[in-house]
Parts: sequence; structure tokens; C-alpha cells
Amino acid sequence: MKTDLDDLNAFVAVARAGGFREAARIRGSSASGLSEAVRRLETGLGVRLLNRTTRSVSPTEAGQGLLARLAPALIEVEAALDVVNGFRDKPAGTLRLNVPVSAARLVLPDLVPQFLAAYPDINLEVVTDESFIDILAAGCDAGIRYDERLQQDMIAVPIGPRIQRFATAASPAYLEKFGRPDHPRDLLNHACIRGRFASGVIPPWEFERDGEVLLIEADGPLIVRIGGATDLAVDAAIAGSGIIMLFEDWLRPYFDNGALVPVLEPWWQSFSGPFLYYPGRRLVPAPLRAFIDFVKTANAGKI
Repeated sequence: MKTDLDDLNAFVAVARAGGFREAARIRGSSASGLSEAVRRLETGLGVRLLNRTTRSVSPTEAGQGLLARLAPALIEVEAALDVVNGFRDKPAGTLRLNVPVSAARLVLPDLVPQFLAAYPDINLEVVTDESFIDILAAGCDAGIRYDERLQQDMIAVPIGPRIQRFATAASPAYLEKFGRPDHPRDLLNHACIRGRFASGVIPPWEFERDGEVLLIEADGPLIVRIGGATDLAVDAAIAGSGIIMLFEDWLRPYFDNGALVPVLEPWWQSFSGPFLYYPGRRLVPAPLRAFIDFVKTANAGKI
């Protein structure tokens, strides 16, 4: 029996994601394409691999057995194929990164153009995702996250700025109409533009000064999904809808052109920058190894 490796990969992705739409979102493909691949695999094997309902998808007993044996085998296949890269002058292939929107906006632009120019035979695929994920299950080689959100048993390499800050800001028109807060607690009487993670959590706004840390449960007229709708929050703040908290580097251009004004700057909290992370339990693919070396060189200030 001849079975397509792409169909096997599709089955693994759907089984781990718990659904065709979620697997398609993670892989950057179509749900219909994944459904057809799994259907083709089931027809070829003559056995149902997934139980499908309108609400969920889960492996059958046969599917669970196949998944347990298949996932590590596919990793070995990828590693075996990657050995060929050792015989090339420059590595080739596809590098898939899973990153938050903030990294795609604030970290990768300084690296990606130079990396692609240095390695013309590597195709880079970037998937933005704010959630905690298994990067291997998501079909990615590596991810970018902050230290408190790193998966266990991962190798982490610093990438991008090592110190960042969250900034609060408002438009000149908003401050003229409602006044400027002098203390984080004053935000309780202001309109604040908040963000919600995909998990449903709305994080409090955190401030720090002289060792004092304050968590403020801000409130206001607009809540946006963190990541995908962040630009809407910025536009609303510029239009005078409220006070926003976001990465300082994201807001810097608007500070420079006067569209937004820094608020409560002495209370802005600093935190360590993000990390490129990848599994230490598998052979590192050549495209990822090239990117890791490139990032390390960038960290050393050589590019």
C-alpha cells in the first residue's frame, strides 16, 4: 500500500490540534485540504482514524495507535532528509517559525531581510500565534516567546532587544479633554483600551517604580484580541478613545510624530526580551541551524 507522507502529516496535525480548522490555522493551510488528506488516508488504510462531530475531532483507537507510532517516525524522516543538506554549499529547505505578532513587528524585521539575502535557498514561513502551543505539533521548527511562556525542555537563544518596556500613552486630544493621570491608580477613572488573550484572559496593567509593583484592573470602552487587533487599539488611542498600554517600541513612531503622548513614564515596567526556542531532543534541521547561527551573530553585533 502506498501512502503519501503529506497525508500522514495532515492526520498528525489534525489529531493533535483537535480539529481541522485549528490545524489549518496552525499550519497556514486550508481545513478542506486537510479534510481531504485525512479522508484519502482513511480510504487507503480501510479504517476510520478520526471521530468527527460538529464540535470536536478526536482519534479513534486505531488513530491513537497510529499517532503514537507515527509522530516520532515522521520526525526521523525529516531528520534523515535533512542530512542531504550537509552536502550543499549552503543549506536549503523551509524554516517555519511560530511567533507572537509583537515579534513579527518588532524583532523579525531587523533580521529577516538579511537572513534571506544570506541564504537564498531557504524559504522562511512565519506563523503568528499568541497561544501556548506545541511547535512540533504545529508543524513549526522553532518559535519566539518570552521566558515566562517558553515550553519546557526547550533550548532558548536570545533574539531581538534584551530589555523592553510596556508604555502607556494617549492622544493629545484625550489628555486635553480628560486630564493626565499622575499615578497608575488614576487610570481607574480613565477610559483604557485593553487586550484579551485567545484564552479569554484580560491581563491587568502592571507598573513598577522604586521597587513598588502595582497591578491595575483598567476599564474602558474597547477590548481587542491581543495580537491580531492590536493595530485597531493603536488607531483608537490616536483618535482619542482612551489610554493604551503596549510595547514602547511599537508606540515609539507615534511618540515621535506627536500622535500619542507618553503617560506615567516613570512607572513603565522593564522586562527581558524574547527568545528563539526549539526542541533539544531532535536533530536541528539545516535551515534552523543557519537561522540560529545568524541570530547569534546578530546578538554579537557582527551584522
